[in-house]
Amino acid sequence: MSRRIIIEDIEPELVAYVERTIIPHYAEFDSAHGIDHVRTVIAESLRLAEHYPVVPAMVYTIAAFHDTGLRNGRERHHLDSGIILAGDPFVGAHFTPTEITTMREAVEDHRASSERAPRTVYGRIVAEADRIIDPEITLRRTVQYGLDHLPAATREEHYARMQSHLRNKYAAGGYMRLWCPESGNAERLEQLRCIIADEAGLRRRFDEIYDSLHPYGR
Repeated sequence: MSRRIIIEDIEPELVAYVERTIIPHYAEFDSAHGIDHVRTVIAESLRLAEHYPVVPAMVYTIAAFHDTGLRNGRERHHLDSGIILAGDPFVGAHFTPTEITTMREAVEDHRASSERAPRTVYGRIVAEADRIIDPEITLRRTVQYGLDHLPAATREEHYARMQSHLRNKYAAGGYMRLWCPESGNAERLEQLRCIIADEAGLRRRFDEIYDSLHPYGR
């Protein structure tokens, strides 16, 4: 039987440390990986954890640290995030070496483009939580990422990048993998695939999002 896990179940000292020291770093990242994102991943990780025999504090810590490596760039961020977690003095004082190894591996395994499955249930939880699929949010985050990282690109270049990314990641045969059936992502992924397949509809949604986000509407 699953049990409800809420943030109040986590040690107050750990939550206070994460809130004061870790979460503020997400304000430095692009719009698609900001503070709203990490809070969403934390909340979804704790919700999924209700279905598995895991330690809530470990789930919380993994979710909080999962994208911290973005401070060094995107390509190795999953590995850098694991290094940051394992080297954090507070984490080292509050978890055993075995727990830290498990948490580091989970952070390393969260990346959607990883070619192998997460090594533990903790990795599956954070990977699934990081993939929260809401068609509208996914589309908006995709456009936001392009605007943040390619500010000089034209509207048509942004649309081409968005379309390519969506097809490579979310379309049938894409690299997206789901790990926790309790998330509801599978049903929402099918909805997103229908949107991707409707090219006219996808273009219309892109233009609406682009115009709402781009300061000059170029």
